[in-house]
Amino acid sequence: MTLSRPLPVAPASAAGASARVMVCDDSLVIRGAISRMLQADPNIQVLARVTNGRQALEEMRRQKFDVIILDIEMPEMDGMTALPLLLRSDPTVRVIMASTLTTRGAEIAMRALRLGAADYVPKPSVEAIADDSFRRELVAKVLGLARLRQASGRVARAAPAIGLRGASPLPAKLLAIGSSTGGPQALFTLIRALGRDVRVPVILTQHMPATFTPLLAEHIHKLGMMSCAEAKDGEALRPGHIHLAPGDRHLLIRSGPAGMVVKITTDPPENFCRPAVDPMLRSAAAACDGRVLVAMLTGMGQDGLLGTRAVIDAGGTAIAQDEASSVVWGMPGAVAQAGLCHAVLPLPDMAPKLINMLRGRSA
Repeated sequence: MTLSRPLPVAPASAAGASARVMVCDDSLVIRGAISRMLQADPNIQVLARVTNGRQALEEMRRQKFDVIILDIEMPEMDGMTALPLLLRSDPTVRVIMASTLTTRGAEIAMRALRLGAADYVPKPSVEAIADDSFRRELVAKVLGLARLRQASGRVARAAPAIGLRGASPLPAKLLAIGSSTGGPQALFTLIRALGRDVRVPVILTQHMPATFTPLLAEHIHKLGMMSCAEAKDGEALRPGHIHLAPGDRHLLIRSGPAGMVVKITTDPPENFCRPAVDPMLRSAAAACDGRVLVAMLTGMGQDGLLGTRAVIDAGGTAIAQDEASSVVWGMPGAVAQAGLCHAVLPLPDMAPKLINMLRGRSA
């Protein structure tokens, strides 16, 4: 879910997958453009193009799909009405909501995630539909979600051999989370499992447009676990609270007389992203004398690699989501394959590991 142009790293975990897709949008121009983008990838088949939710349900009765691109506003039956009916028809299908870059569009997209949508794409205008960053993000999500759907219920294949390192002997002062493509649902899963018993501050960078980050913070807060809000410049870090990087701003950490505080900047994008994970981690490593625990979640590109290396060099510890449970194993894969991780785990296993490590038990 990248804010702007991610690094052109192919989602290796999706290689060889054949994604069966339906595109549901009432705009002939958008429907055609999205279909052409997807069909340009040899691993994607667009099997149906429909103009509203009712037609999508009819197609679901005729054939099987891995992924549905679902517009929100359509005549006869809109996306939010169709979503639960599509999931009832096939609980394994992955639905990507196509949302406009407006506050209302963001609100509806976040509500769709609560109702079972797998992800969303911030749909550009008709004039900007040819934007290559949109195409890369859309293709990565379709391939990754199709792979996850097809793998559900199968015996997991062997994970790649990865060199691991020992955990820091010092307890962490800070938990830092980075995520991108496929991140919102991964974050909801992780934060629910972490519960309320995280006794250090949590900082979080998710690649996301500025209209969406306040609603992501609100949604995380409503999970009823840790409190969460967009970070504000100068605020003190609070134990058990998630400080989320605002869209189009970097979140940095500084050490002050009264403890650690947030610094929000408009420094240039890094890894084509703002907010970016790398500056957050670099600043955290310096502010905490390395006593940082990093959790790297699903995402395209390699944002977070250099920042995680700074954390490790300063004496911190990192874990990453494994390839099998990631929508795109770009960011966590880069950190893992660089030998920077203490553990590389399926998403459901990450929270217990983090809790143990925050309590000083790394085994």
